[in-house]
Amino acid sequence: MLSRYPEFDTPTSLQAWDAADEYLMNTVDKALLAKGPVFILNDTFGALACELAAFNPVSYGDSYVSELATLRNLQQNNLPSDAVTFVDGISPLSGTPAVVLIKIPKTLALLEYQLHALRKVVSADTQIIAAAKTRDIHTSTIQLFEKILGPTHTSLAWKKARLIFCQFNQPDVAPMTEVMTWPLDGTDYVIHNYPNVFSRTALDIGARFFSEHLPSGLSGTIVDLGSGNGVLGLRALEQNPQAEVIFRDESYMAVESSRLNVEQNRPDDVARCFFEADHSLANIDRNSLQAVICNPPFHQHHSVTDYIAWQMFNDAKRCLAIGGELRIIGNRHLGYHQKLKRLFGNCEMVASNKKFVILRSVKAPRKRTPRAEDE
Repeated sequence: MLSRYPEFDTPTSLQAWDAADEYLMNTVDKALLAKGPVFILNDTFGALACELAAFNPVSYGDSYVSELATLRNLQQNNLPSDAVTFVDGISPLSGTPAVVLIKIPKTLALLEYQLHALRKVVSADTQIIAAAKTRDIHTSTIQLFEKILGPTHTSLAWKKARLIFCQFNQPDVAPMTEVMTWPLDGTDYVIHNYPNVFSRTALDIGARFFSEHLPSGLSGTIVDLGSGNGVLGLRALEQNPQAEVIFRDESYMAVESSRLNVEQNRPDDVARCFFEADHSLANIDRNSLQAVICNPPFHQHHSVTDYIAWQMFNDAKRCLAIGGELRIIGNRHLGYHQKLKRLFGNCEMVASNKKFVILRSVKAPRKRTPRAEDE
C-alpha cells in the first residue's frame, strides 16, 4: 500500500505512483540491481524506493516532502526506515552506481543540474533509465541527456508513459552555471537562484506585486512560507527591523537560495534569520508567530491541487499568535477569500490587479462559551 503525502482529508483519485514508476520496474535489469549501488532520482512519494528497498537505494532529489512521503510509505509497508539513504539536491553524490532510475522533474534546469551531478559518478556500465508521462518528454529532454551523458533513445509509449535509455560516454560539455544571478529592479540587491527555484532569471509578476504590499513595523517572528529565492523575506527584513524572519520551503534549493540572498544582500541581518527545509509550518510552536507571508502553490509536482495551500492556511492559524496575520497572494480565480474567511472568520483584500489578489486574515481570540453561572 502506498499513500500520497501529505494525506488528503477527502477522497481523491490521485495516487502515490504512476505508470512511469511501473514501466521502470518492469524494465530495469534485475541482475544489475543486485550489484548496486542503485540511485533513484525524484521519487515523488517513494514508490520506487519501497519497491527496491531490499537493494538499499540512494534517493536523490530536492524535495523534503518526498523524503517524508518515502519514510511514511516504508513504515506502512513494514520496511526498515534505514533501507533508503537520502541525499538532498544540494549535496554531491558519491559511489559508482550500477543502476540509475530517474523520474523526469517538471523543471528542465533541475534535470540539467542532476545530469551534471550524475556525470561525476556514473560509468559506461551504469544502466540509466528515465521515465515520465509521454507528454512530459520533449525533444529538449532527449537533447539534454545526449549533451551531458551520451547516446539516448526512447521506448514505445505504455499507459501514456515513456522511458528514456541513456549510455554514458563522457561527451565534452561545459560546466553548468548552477546559480543564476540577476539584479532586483528598484534595489541594489543581486538575487541568486539555484536551478529548482521558481522564476530563476527574473522576479515573477506575482512576487513583484506582493512585495509592494507586505506588512511592516512588526516585531516577533515572521515566516516567509514557501520562500523560494527569499525575495519576499528580504523585503520583510527591510520593513520589519525588529522582527525575526524564518525562510521556510520544502525545496532544499529554495532554502539555500534564500540563505545566499540574505548573506549577499543583507549580511547584517543574518543573525535574525532562520533557514529551514520542512513541510509547511510543521514543528513550529502554536501561537508563536506574528505574521506569515505566503504565495501558496496550487500544484504538487505534476498534479494540480489546492491541498497544500489549504494546509498552509490551517498551519498558519495554528501557529499565529492572537492578532497575528496571514497575508497571501493568489490568482483571482482560486477563491482563497472564501477559504480564509471560513477558517479565520475574517478576510480583507489588501490590494488587487487584473490577475492577482492580496488577502489578509487576522487570528482572533477564540470566542468564550458562556458557562451556566455566567447567565
